[in-house]
Amino acid sequence: MYSRVFLLIDELDTAQYTNQSSISEVTTEKDLNKDSKEDLEDNNETNEKVDTSIDETAEEDAISVKEKYLQQLEYTKKEAEELEATDSSTYALKKMENDRWELWDKLLNEIYGVLEAQLPSEEMDELREEQRNWITYRDDSALEASLKYKGGTQEHLEYVAVLAKLTEERCYKLVMDYMK
Repeated sequence: MYSRVFLLIDELDTAQYTNQSSISEVTTEKDLNKDSKEDLEDNNETNEKVDTSIDETAEEDAISVKEKYLQQLEYTKKEAEELEATDSSTYALKKMENDRWELWDKLLNEIYGVLEAQLPSEEMDELREEQRNWITYRDDSALEASLKYKGGTQEHLEYVAVLAKLTEERCYKLVMDYMK
């Protein structure tokens, strides 16, 4: 997308150089005025094209980043759904849930990094505080859910399953509410 802008700028430079050469070859004042007027119109049209393409490029970039992450969310959701335990043991189920949580946690960190680059510093400071509160909420919720299996083999499984579920939800929220 940026290459289109640079190509248009290069065309503008070439057009200006060509137009300057043409102007120096014109000998009569009438022809000079006529050519200058046409050159100005051509340059204005070219400048409008460059300005428009820059605006469109910025808008496409913003849309494409959010679209990219919406697609990434769907891809990760499918990938997480395709995870299967190697057997029906608690160990295999724990590993599967842990793998699912790691998928979402990795994506969450990636999304957060993009938002750090996208958002104004004041908005990012607010999000940072919100994120800290969310982490506390996530961990407390996972602990509370796992306590119904306290001391049992399902305790850790439930803890990690809740971490994965809440992290997935947080990924969607950050992309939908904050990403541009």
